[in-house]
Amino acid sequence: MTNEPTFHRVSKSINRPLTIWGAERRLFFLAAIMGAATFNFFASLVSGMLMFFALYGFARWATARDTQMLRVLLNSSRFRTHYDPFRRAPFAIERRTSHGPVR
Repeated sequence: MTNEPTFHRVSKSINRPLTIWGAERRLFFLAAIMGAATFNFFASLVSGMLMFFALYGFARWATARDTQMLRVLLNSSRFRTHYDPFRRAPFAIERRTSHGPVR
């Protein structure tokens, strides 16, 4: 068995996020649904368009910033933080003043 690396060709489109008009597809559909819901609730085309374009702008920003932001945000509420205070060894804190150490 040799130690030489093996190279496999991978298409660029596999590593690229799926986007619609530059926004991640799930965020785009969320913006479209919220825009439609706002239109139905307020019976105003202007409010529906304003909501859609505001959320679409956020979706474009989030996609350009980090494509996995939505996945991390949704998974963060599912998992608890793990903190064990007994893992750390106790340590002494010394406070110093201008007159010398105080214990």
